[in-house]
Amino acid sequence: MVFICYPKCTTCQKAKAYLNSSGVQYEQRDIKGNNPSYDELKAWFDISGLPIKKFFNTSGMAYKALNLKDKLPVMSVDDCLRLLSTDGMLVKRPMLIGEDFVLVGFKQDDWKAVLPFREKV
Repeated sequence: MVFICYPKCTTCQKAKAYLNSSGVQYEQRDIKGNNPSYDELKAWFDISGLPIKKFFNTSGMAYKALNLKDKLPVMSVDDCLRLLSTDGMLVKRPMLIGEDFVLVGFKQDDWKAVLPFREKV
């Protein structure tokens, strides 16, 4: 699994702590230093079944600066994916990518439903 995060983000820190306590093995990737490519985002979007808006960091400064709240509803999925691939700070995080699932944002109950949770003793 790949854990995509922004290390300074408190939600990402909570998700990482959860992963560490679960005993799940993962590879960490800093979204700012290693932004997802168009092809990665397209594949993750297809696997996730989520609406494209869920992939945007709607509380971020970049989202607000680009006035995406008004632009997203008229943008195609392809245009959204291309935009997301230009700046990691536009992408919602954390993300956890497995072979057959994509979790976007951290909601512990959602993650627990997908992961084999084994609290470390």
